[in-house]
Amino acid sequence: MSVRVRRVYESPEADDGVRVLVDRLWPRGLSKDAAHVDEWPKALTPSTDLRRWYHADEGSYEEFSDRYEAELDNPEAAALLSHIRELAAKGTVTLLTAAKEPDTSHAAVLVRLLEDGSR
Repeated sequence: MSVRVRRVYESPEADDGVRVLVDRLWPRGLSKDAAHVDEWPKALTPSTDLRRWYHADEGSYEEFSDRYEAELDNPEAAALLSHIRELAAKGTVTLLTAAKEPDTSHAAVLVRLLEDGSR
């Protein structure tokens, strides 16, 4: 299984495999053609309330991760997570995000969950 995270603003690479946008909002200033997004599962992204709470610096990354994982228990989100895991079993999946610090974003939570297969 190969899952990685890249900023959506970076140029696509030949070894990206399936490119999945994991942000609820389309990235500013980026055309759909330039993004080269294969899938955009909005129901897999953090809710608007959770995203706003985290970006307002109201809590820690650990608390954000816990809240986000709870949101992923939703049947639709769980099904999408399973779908991405199936794609990754067949080849590389690149999760795309506009987050300036992907290592402390929802994308990092998704990578961890996809790689450990706990959900």
